[in-house]
Amino acid sequence: MGRRPNIAFPHPFLNASRRLRSGWWVALFMAMLAALLLPLILLSAQSGGGVPIWQQALALLAASVVCQALRRRPMADLFGAFDARWLAQLALGGAIGAVLMLAPALILTMLGLVTWRVAPEGLASLGPALMLFAAVAITEELMFRGFVFQRFIDGLGAWPAQIIIAAFFVLTHSAALEEAGSLASIAGLNIFIASLMFGFAYLRTKSLAMPIGIHLMANFVQGGVLGFGVSGGAEQGLLTPSLTGPDWLTGGAFGLEASAPGLVCVSVATFALWLWRGRAAFARGSSGPHHGAAGV
Repeated sequence: MGRRPNIAFPHPFLNASRRLRSGWWVALFMAMLAALLLPLILLSAQSGGGVPIWQQALALLAASVVCQALRRRPMADLFGAFDARWLAQLALGGAIGAVLMLAPALILTMLGLVTWRVAPEGLASLGPALMLFAAVAITEELMFRGFVFQRFIDGLGAWPAQIIIAAFFVLTHSAALEEAGSLASIAGLNIFIASLMFGFAYLRTKSLAMPIGIHLMANFVQGGVLGFGVSGGAEQGLLTPSLTGPDWLTGGAFGLEASAPGLVCVSVATFALWLWRGRAAFARGSSGPHHGAAGV
């Protein structure tokens, strides 16, 4: 009888580099996040409210810092090095996010589908709106482009990570999409593509600065300045729009995210970020962090 062939089974916990598989890091992060959020959820339930967005952000930050420390990797790997370049990327992201909403609003105005008036609160509404949308952007980018996304990139590669996170991003907006009625399809597609856009912003810069900037200013300009709904949530802005025409063209109560011009603009921005090299020469001749498929 011949010898039985030696079959090497993959290690259930360690990858080929003898490091903990990315999937286990994701599981550890989610378990730690749940442990941090559970007491906050219980306390909030007793008071009849939800967990404040800033508490969500702190819980995500704490879980990210601890997991990154356990990996013995610097925080710059996770957030990007906080320097002049980080601030420049934040500013560039903010400009992209602003144009992302100003462009479809301008198109609708030129078509005569929206007219404007200044809201009674005027400038007084801008400060609170900016703080709210900053907290939302930081929280969501930590969740969707932070530790988990980066471990998926390590284990599966960029495109599978993008698709998984984009699907999860849409899922977290499911309650708003259910209320969107006939606009659910275009709004859901817009949200999916927007997640890819944020992901490309991270992949091209290896930093959370640009995704946070885009996310913050897109929401702030859409809701805080223009007064449109943001993902179905009514917002008080500097301006108040009056809409005429079909909802699929204007976005209706959902906001510009559910409008045809909004979908075109986010698709163009996503395609541009996909084409943009950024630091995509990032791994060649760069001392920055490199992500490659290392086994989930």
